[in-house]
Amino acid sequence: MSRDTRSLAVPEGLSGMRVDAALSKLFGISRTVAAELAMLGDVSVDGVTVGKSDRLHDGAWLEVTLPEPKKPLMPTEELVEGLDILYSDDDVIAVNKPVGVAAHPTVGWEGPTVVGGLAAAGFRISTSGPPERKGIVQRLDVGTSGVMVVAASERGYSVLKRAFKERSVTKTYHALVQGHMDPLQGTIEAPIGRHPSAGWKFAVTTDGKHAVTHYSTLEAFAEASLLEIHLETGRTHQIRVHMAAMHHPCCGDPMYGSDPTLSQRLGLQRQWLHAVNLGFTHPADGRWMEITSPYSPDLAHALEVLRAGNQ
Repeated sequence: MSRDTRSLAVPEGLSGMRVDAALSKLFGISRTVAAELAMLGDVSVDGVTVGKSDRLHDGAWLEVTLPEPKKPLMPTEELVEGLDILYSDDDVIAVNKPVGVAAHPTVGWEGPTVVGGLAAAGFRISTSGPPERKGIVQRLDVGTSGVMVVAASERGYSVLKRAFKERSVTKTYHALVQGHMDPLQGTIEAPIGRHPSAGWKFAVTTDGKHAVTHYSTLEAFAEASLLEIHLETGRTHQIRVHMAAMHHPCCGDPMYGSDPTLSQRLGLQRQWLHAVNLGFTHPADGRWMEITSPYSPDLAHALEVLRAGNQ
């Protein structure tokens, strides 16, 4: 694979910045890719190899060997079982995303995607956005089910993308967490970033991105609580990270510390987390819309087991 080596003086505006953050800003790559370049020894300052957390200083000579740009990922068009259409028109498609389905293609993911499923079903999707994410204005984790909206038109993409960025969309989730929240309703405000020792997961970190989660208890059981959650921000794994930080991880979520014995008893093969409602202003006529998604059978079964135990 051919490599592209760039050499330049550190711009004044990047003085004092971490190497990974500076490379991300300079070359338009993710901080994860920038950190990998530093780990591989592909970043030097004044001839000395540096790490991802080292700081740059004004006027130093920076040399970076960038990887060859990757070809854009394209979704495989295949019908996706359980990808139910909750609403559709010329601008908006709302789906009930099943567990085990990604929003769009990503490196390392070879399973089904929402965009591929919609294309196979004959839906037109907006051509706006990066090639592998055309029409995508929001995402749900592969392991999270529930309502997700995709832009069908260029107008839909522009309006909805801005609405998510400006946080005018209401996002309501239900989560089954271990134990009982104290207080029964409240707000968790804690920054989220990459886990310091496990880059494949996230954690509450001092240098993370601002994240706010509002919760209230809907139903309490002996070993768990069903919560309604409203997100102000949309960080990766936000609900899972915040609940784990409060020592109440989502049931069925071993990545963030769930009890495997309880998960087995509830029949859970994934985290009990469901995007139950999405509210937004329609891109064409400005009317307020709310789309609701029913629980999938595995989540409903877990609740049945807990309710039976409460009797």
